[in-house]
Amino acid sequence: MSLSAHEITWTAQGRPIVDGITVEIPPGGLTGLLGPNGSGKSTLLRLLAGLMRPRGGTVLLDGHDLNGLPRRGVARRLAVVAQEVNTDVEMTVLDVVLLGRIPHRGRTAASGAQDLSLARQALRQCGMAELEHRRWSTLSGGERQRVNIARALAQEPSELLLDEPTNHLDIVHQLALLDMLAATPVTVVTALHDLNLAAQYCDHLLLLHEGRLVAGGSPGEVLTEQWLERVYRVRAEVTTSATGRPCLRFLGPLDRPHRAVR
Repeated sequence: MSLSAHEITWTAQGRPIVDGITVEIPPGGLTGLLGPNGSGKSTLLRLLAGLMRPRGGTVLLDGHDLNGLPRRGVARRLAVVAQEVNTDVEMTVLDVVLLGRIPHRGRTAASGAQDLSLARQALRQCGMAELEHRRWSTLSGGERQRVNIARALAQEPSELLLDEPTNHLDIVHQLALLDMLAATPVTVVTALHDLNLAAQYCDHLLLLHEGRLVAGGSPGEVLTEQWLERVYRVRAEVTTSATGRPCLRFLGPLDRPHRAVR
């Protein structure tokens, strides 16, 4: 099973947001999308998920044009977690997670025993089992994020795409979420802002800058002092942790006079 893109582009008001990106997502691993705000991460995720049609190029799922495949079949394969999910509909946490079962049972069919079992399993994975009867409207932003991730897991996808999933989460839940994503056999693509978390958890990184893919590879290949200066405009010291992964210490923006750090 594979997800890839060939020379995809997307423009807004004549400005390239995604500019000729070609990428093949490694199956079964955790791929991190990195880049400053406005670099095209969210748009690339939406294109890979089939939520937007590229203006040029092609997104391929198992070698087939994603936008030509039946939507229900795609929904059984690809699950997406957006940055923000807002709804005024009064639903319980369990009802929200059961929405992930719709591609498998249809929109009007009642939830069966297997649907309930998978939904509750997903809630346990996200540490939300004890809140299954809570109303969605009473949840905090971080709780909503974890419920939405449980909804995606209940979908039983082979590819899971997440846009800044650690937003609204405190550090213990960030680590628990990334532990879970790193352990799942599902192919995961996630946009991240925290570069040290990306270095610690991701198998593969894609670095975007002004809509272009400028670097791709292992964390050690992408998170270098040179790329951090060029793309993020910061000085950084990159060392290697005991696990062999990069560890970043930021020294300041490039436009600030350098001062020795004691």
